Amino acid sequence: MLKIAWSPKYAHPLPAGHRFPMEKYELLPEQLLYEGTIAAHNLFEPNALSEEWIVGPHKAGYLQKLTELSLTKSEIRKTGFPLSAALVEREIHIMDGSVQGCLFALKHGIAMNIAGGTHHAFSDRGEGFCLLNDIAISANYLVQKKLAKQVLVVDLDVHQGNGTAEIFKDNPAVFTFSMHGAANYPLHKETSDLDVPLPDKVGDEFYIRKLKEHLPPLLDQVEPDFIIYQCGVDVLSTDKLGRLGVSIEGCKERDRLVLELAHQHELPIMCCMGGGYSEKISHIIEAHANTYRLAQELFF
Repeated sequence: MLKIAWSPKYAHPLPAGHRFPMEKYELLPEQLLYEGTIAAHNLFEPNALSEEWIVGPHKAGYLQKLTELSLTKSEIRKTGFPLSAALVEREIHIMDGSVQGCLFALKHGIAMNIAGGTHHAFSDRGEGFCLLNDIAISANYLVQKKLAKQVLVVDLDVHQGNGTAEIFKDNPAVFTFSMHGAANYPLHKETSDLDVPLPDKVGDEFYIRKLKEHLPPLLDQVEPDFIIYQCGVDVLSTDKLGRLGVSIEGCKERDRLVLELAHQHELPIMCCMGGGYSEKISHIIEAHANTYRLAQELFF
């Protein structure tokens, strides 16, 4: 059974009219339910993740400042969000959604978090719409609980997973792979275990070819026993922040490639949604929905 983390907290943490497109967190489950891709029993509501699993990937002092709402104005500005208790609560629930998603993936082969993919959160700060890093927290949970010996992070958001790279730079149990726009945010890139920077405006053929060049050999090289997949849809040609030229069908082909490899190699995979900033919300929802449709098609 496909299990998907979703909470009403995902959709309403910000003041009305804020520019960041939170509406997808409500519309995506509605679309999946309406079309019959999922039923209500596929959804589970996460709780607030225990602090013991946040500290480690994140420094205790940073978590304290976050929960006490004592970040400086400069630190708040870098996150891109107006800081509030509701926003921090949302983030802590997202962390549990990804951790629980990993546990469901160990049982069922795959699980999803409708939020998550917060790969710009560093050990000691937030950036780029990310306060805490669910990818890092989930990977650390798996390793510390001895549920996985080697985690492979496959980050295909258009922006480099800089926070994840920083957190795991000295941890060989987690291999970070990021394929992203070379000229895109962040201006200063961290060093992942494998970075594949892409030039602006590349289309489907180039994008898929590059992914095929790098991901299948990684499975032999890294020998992971768990994959965390950041499947942002800001690679789309319609994305306001993306700068690439990938179509909705190309994005679906990308997801098919990743999910098929996980299924063929019997590797549990947890998918977190990442970014998506197309002008038309329908493009964002369709591209994200394809990931869930493929999960049902390939695994169940």
